[in-house]
Order: sequence, then structure tokens, then C-alpha cells
Amino acid sequence: MTKVFVHGNPETSAIWGPLVAALKERGIDDIVLLSPPGFGSPVPKDWTATVQEYRNWLVSELEKIGGEIDLVGHDWGAGHVFSVLAHRPELVRTWAADCVGLLHPDYVWHDAALGWQTPEIGEQIVAAMVAMEEDVFADSFVQLGMTNAIAREVKLFINEEMGSCVLGLYRDAAQPAMSRLGERLIVNRPSHGLVIVADEDHFAGTVPMMEEMAEVLQADVARIAQCGHWWMIQNPDAAAQHLVRHWSQ
Repeated sequence: MTKVFVHGNPETSAIWGPLVAALKERGIDDIVLLSPPGFGSPVPKDWTATVQEYRNWLVSELEKIGGEIDLVGHDWGAGHVFSVLAHRPELVRTWAADCVGLLHPDYVWHDAALGWQTPEIGEQIVAAMVAMEEDVFADSFVQLGMTNAIAREVKLFINEEMGSCVLGLYRDAAQPAMSRLGERLIVNRPSHGLVIVADEDHFAGTVPMMEEMAEVLQADVARIAQCGHWWMIQNPDAAAQHLVRHWSQ
């Protein structure tokens, strides 16, 4: 059974490094790290970075892998996982994802996302991110939970192409797009799900929102205490334990 991990924004597959190491220590080594177009991998011709394009990209990648797949998503990677589950749930054996609060009917995008969704202001924000010096970028993201080494590796891929994808994706996902995705997912209600809740992750809605969505989706909940958005970096051992338990059930 292949373990497939999908990351989000503004990230690369480098964020999974500590968690992959913790899983390998537990004998899990059939692991595939997928980088969405523009976020560590090239964008196809005529790419406009819509939610549907990313969903179709992930569907295609999962079909190529084939067999029994345990799918894990983080940040917008979780968003892509939810899109696939609402469209082609048969492609995965199990799923695990954070950021399920995005699907809650009361969810309001965080301030950075609202900035990206705003014409002109969004362009200014991504231009500043691209132009940010490596040391400044690393210091900023270390404060948010990355390690210095991972932040510097991610910064190598912070470019105009990623910026364009950030704007396209967030603007296509302006509400009520995500709440409607949540409605479609509830109808399908894919089985064998795990919602990862990091207590200090303030980007994905409140903890009660995430727990409510997990209950509606009949998914298990894995609480990772004293961790923020990059829980897989801050406490990879706890994350690995939750995932291994989830996959074995």
C-alpha cells in the first residue's frame, strides 16, 4: 500500500522530511511525495491554477500510482485531497488531512488568503514574497514552525510561477467555493478518514470547526498538541504514530 503525501502553499515536499524519517523508523517506506504544479514542480502549458485543475492533476497522479493508496494532505494539499474525495473517492484506501475547517459553512479565509484574493493587493503581496531575502524568509517561517533548513529549501522555489499559482488558486477558492466543496464531500462521505487537528494551527478555522467537520464526515480525529500549521515538522513522531495507527485499522 503506497503512502502518498501532498503539500500546500507556500511549500515544497521538503516539509515532509522529518515525518518521512519517523515513518521509515517504523518500517513504512513505500512513500510518494507529490508536489502540486507551481509548488515545487513545473506548471503545464496554459495552466490557470484553478481548484478543478489541481483536482484533475491529483486524480491523474493517483491513477498513475494505482493500487491501494493511503492519501495524506496538508494545507492546500488537504484541499486537493478533499476535491478528489468529493469526485473520485474510490481512488484511495484511506485518507488523512488537516485544514478540514476550510469546508465548514462558517469558515472565513485567513487574512493572508483574503489579501491574495484581492486584485492588485494580492499581486503586491506575492511580489514581496518572491523578492524577500533568504535570511528574512527563513527567520519568518522558523517563527511559524519550520526549521531553518526546511525554510531555506522552500525559499528556493518561491518564484513568480508560484506567485501566479497562489493568486489563481486562492481567487478560484473564494467563498462560498470551499463550503460548497464541503457539501459535496458530505454527500459522498468517503470512508476511512482521519482529520489531523493541530491545536495551534490558526489558518484552518477553529478547533471546534474542525472537530465538527470530522464528526459530519464520520472521520477519526488525531490531536497534535502544542503544534501549529507545520505539525509534521514540529512533532513528526506524534504524527507518525497517529498515521501508522490509522493505516492499520
